[in-house]
Amino acid sequence: MKATEIRALVCAPWRHGDCVDLSGVVCEGTLDLAGLDLTGVDFTGASFPDGIDATGTRFLGVSWFSNARFGGKTLFAHAVFTNDARFDQAIFAAEACFEGAEFRGIARFDRADFAMGANFQRVACYGNFSLHGAWVRGKASFQKAEWLGGLWCEAAQLPENADFADTQVHGRLWLRNALVGNRRLRSGTFPLSYGYTYN
Repeated sequence: MKATEIRALVCAPWRHGDCVDLSGVVCEGTLDLAGLDLTGVDFTGASFPDGIDATGTRFLGVSWFSNARFGGKTLFAHAVFTNDARFDQAIFAAEACFEGAEFRGIARFDRADFAMGANFQRVACYGNFSLHGAWVRGKASFQKAEWLGGLWCEAAQLPENADFADTQVHGRLWLRNALVGNRRLRSGTFPLSYGYTYN
């Protein structure tokens, strides 16, 4: 399906419970959603060979990208996810930028694969933020991120240079079997942590 066709479908006015089913779709061209208000979208198993630009986009319903594949740049900087955001088992082959994004529900990145690094600087998440089994290569930055619903990192593999400067964790901090390079990820890595910690 052409990127312009997808854009037209997801720009429909949102009503509670609405969700456009685009599961498994293959997007032709870069999907440009920058600055738009979107209805609920289900991109489970979708493929974006040329990437997606959702800079400043407001996802008003669910936003499901489980098992999605992003071949080009994946830009969600300053996006707002008003409901649950799912990126579990997503594959990011190029730059993945979520800088300044706001997650008002959960943010699920379980077993996601970031081949060229991940930018989560200044994100704010009100539900649980999960990186269970995620694999990040290249550069990973979480600088000034704030997780109000806790942070789950079980078995996550992060690069040696992962940056957690000025981060805050409110709620459960789960770090079992998480690695930074070849070292265990420890609670002391996080400047402020207010809840229970599980190493």
